[in-house]
Amino acid sequence: MDPHNGAEMTEILVLYYSRNGSVETLANHIARGIELAGAVARIRTVPSVSANTDATEPKIPADGAPYVSKADLDECAGIAVGSPTRFGNMAAPMKYFWDSTGAEWASGTLAGKPATVFTSTSSQHGGQESTLLSMMLPLLHHGCLIVGIPFTESRLSTTRSGGTPYGASHVSGSDGKLPFSEDETALAQSLGKRIAQLALKLKD
Repeated sequence: MDPHNGAEMTEILVLYYSRNGSVETLANHIARGIELAGAVARIRTVPSVSANTDATEPKIPADGAPYVSKADLDECAGIAVGSPTRFGNMAAPMKYFWDSTGAEWASGTLAGKPATVFTSTSSQHGGQESTLLSMMLPLLHHGCLIVGIPFTESRLSTTRSGGTPYGASHVSGSDGKLPFSEDETALAQSLGKRIAQLALKLKD
């Protein structure tokens, strides 16, 4: 890595919530694209929420990515946010996290940073685009610069699985076990490259 381009200090936060593993895999594909562009992916997740007000999550997850902290928002040069769909909206754990970021909103922690979104659904028409749009809303309020997938990516016009101009996506099937298609993987990595390249240009 070239020590003069500042890439070693440019971290993109890949923040996700995953119930059955598809969104986590998508996060890893985006992280791969970030790293191919010469930046560093900082992968984080959010804890589950429960209707039982006495329920608590451990401070450190048993496996997978660490939980996100507010310091991650401050230290990143860009952010990718992912969630499964819940009736066309982001899942409650992700919404709960963003509802707690009022202080970061007031101080402009994310203002001017590039941001993108990703999701997975069980069916082709399971609410992918509305879920992606729902995750853009808090990012817009935080002053982020929204990054999508342009149609200059030829796979966006030919995919028969996931992949949208609003962000990366995956169709997991009714049992959640459909493998990632080549289009889904390539478009996710392309989105990772795109946000990293933009973050590096903004930093320069």
